[in-house]
Amino acid sequence: MATRITQNLAYGQQSNAIQGSSWVDLISKHVQLSQVLAHAASYPVETMCLREQEVGHGAEQGAVPTRSSDVGVLRFLWVAGSVRGRDPWLALAPEGFVCPRCQGTWHSEFRRQGRLYFQCSGCRHQCSLLSGTIFESSKLPLPKWFLAMHLMTQAKNNVSALELKRHLDVSYPTAWLLKHKLMQVMFLREEGRQLTGRIEADDSYLGGQRQGGTPGRGSENKIAFVAAVQTTESGQPIYMCLSRRPFTKASLQDFAEKSLAAPATLVTDGLGCFTAVRGLGILHEQHVTGGGPASAKHPSFLAVNTALGNLKTALAGTYHAFGFRKYAHRYLGQVQYLFNRRFNLRSILERLARAACQAAPCPTRAARAAEVPC
Repeated sequence: MATRITQNLAYGQQSNAIQGSSWVDLISKHVQLSQVLAHAASYPVETMCLREQEVGHGAEQGAVPTRSSDVGVLRFLWVAGSVRGRDPWLALAPEGFVCPRCQGTWHSEFRRQGRLYFQCSGCRHQCSLLSGTIFESSKLPLPKWFLAMHLMTQAKNNVSALELKRHLDVSYPTAWLLKHKLMQVMFLREEGRQLTGRIEADDSYLGGQRQGGTPGRGSENKIAFVAAVQTTESGQPIYMCLSRRPFTKASLQDFAEKSLAAPATLVTDGLGCFTAVRGLGILHEQHVTGGGPASAKHPSFLAVNTALGNLKTALAGTYHAFGFRKYAHRYLGQVQYLFNRRFNLRSILERLARAACQAAPCPTRAARAAEVPC
């Protein structure tokens, strides 16, 4: 099979496959890595062909979530594994090598620890096929990265770093770093999400009251975030947006400008800071629910309360503890990413791979600091 693929690529059929592939146009800002994956994935062989099927939203079309099969995952891992032994000119064809720094094409090649590198003859800049992506400087082979993506996107309650360590046969620090890099990719992918139409919103917190600490919203152990869920007119959830921010009018106005798009109707409780959305072209429907368990059962907030309940149950059931003060945006970003793609699980692995190719490198220092943007 590999011989057939190589022969067809050598005869120039790779350019036709690239032009006809629906996901190559989206996979990466770096042509090199996108073509490496696309050459194998777009080749029309039944045993390894991966095609993304665009499916409308399940809440509107009655679709049932379908998980990607083990066979499909093995095909994808076969594609990733086949990259290692491929001729670099075939991987870079038809454009060939282009230096990301000076745009020069003259270059030399060398290997370091078995991995192929390119050095520009003009500016002496060195790079590999993984340079400029989230995989940059990683010592792990691509199949382990893609297996981690599969595990993180198919588990309903998420996967801890300890469980990734067991599945991937790596050390715990490696599993933790890999997981946070992929969560950073998900967070960046969802950062520009905008909701429209009917939107249920509520204030929520990660963490809880410490013994002897300040009770209620003023607890020093709580991290505030806004949860907003776009629904149909009948109340079925469509998309979700989670944003860590304080509950002030200025913060909520910034949230509305970034994450809400007119025409929209924001349905909230009686918290005063939500009134900041008025005057932005967004209708505000306010329900004063009071406190206690009865407020959580209010029919106007069924979608957002259900989403928040599932989020907190998943976090509590997966992690013994995590630094939510430093990394809350990543954990919330992952939940949002998976929720908004829950009806198209067959293609979520490929879509996350594209997002990883488009994301900028996230060094270990930036991943651990969290406050420093990757």
